[in-house]
Amino acid sequence: MDMRELGKSGIKVAPLAFGGNVFGWTADQKTSFSLLDAFVAGGFSLVDTADVYSRWVPTNKGGDSEIIIGNWLAQGGRRDKIVLATKCGMEMAPDKKGLAKAYILRSVEESLTRLKTDHIDLYQAHRDDPETPIEETMEAYALLVKQGKVRVIGASNFDAKRLKEALDISAKMGVPRYHTLQPNYSLCERAGFEAELEPLCLKEGVGVIGYYSLASGFLSGKYRTKADVEGRARAAGAGKYLNDKGLRILAALDAVSATHGAKQAQVALAWLMARPSVTAPIASATSIPQLDELMGAARLTLSRDDILKLDAASA
Repeated sequence: MDMRELGKSGIKVAPLAFGGNVFGWTADQKTSFSLLDAFVAGGFSLVDTADVYSRWVPTNKGGDSEIIIGNWLAQGGRRDKIVLATKCGMEMAPDKKGLAKAYILRSVEESLTRLKTDHIDLYQAHRDDPETPIEETMEAYALLVKQGKVRVIGASNFDAKRLKEALDISAKMGVPRYHTLQPNYSLCERAGFEAELEPLCLKEGVGVIGYYSLASGFLSGKYRTKADVEGRARAAGAGKYLNDKGLRILAALDAVSATHGAKQAQVALAWLMARPSVTAPIASATSIPQLDELMGAARLTLSRDDILKLDAASA
């Protein structure tokens, strides 16, 4: 397995991350346990979640994904087999959001309790908080690293200007820096990352673990008409790509898939894995066959012609 470093952190992972947003949403606890076991058995380790998952479900309050992962870890013999990543900062309640020091210190304790562990490998700012000085945020993270509750830190949904500012401030303060970035990045969503963030990440040695790697399932190839998405949990996310560009991307995926005897989702992930900036794209599964398909992407090597064909279709 090709192992890649999370930025300059010294932590190495296989080139695929499991997106824990499905735990407690479209995957119940029993299914989630099976998926986590299969993911680890497949040679992978990076499991990404967040305190806010899955607050968007009417019956959930947030923390649902972390609780399921914690219950899985509580079975024993599993903690050292995964690189555990979670996030804070999104609104959990009107008084629970942002990146103020006091809130970060409160959030990490709540996450550690739900996860049933004494440390988080990668603790990420879920989104930028322009109302809190970056110095205050980094001071909180530095304390957590010093206490051993967090190994390294990362950022999610930051623009290039703010990420560069945070990196510079960390260096000036002599405190831990953001080693990873989570952007929305896929064949369907390229411009927002590639224009300014990708060059910055390459220059600064920040590892990229993008989310929506399959564009809410659209790049699996199973959504090709409006009828295909009706009534589906990801209808809104996948449906927005049902346009000329989206269908052009699917056609290119079909062609490359046929060449390799692979699935469209595998090719879409392999394209991401081939980007020099990408450490491990994040993808989710709700069944073992689905997960086996995703893990197969790490064994797929695309040719230069394959990549150029996908680049052109998704430009």
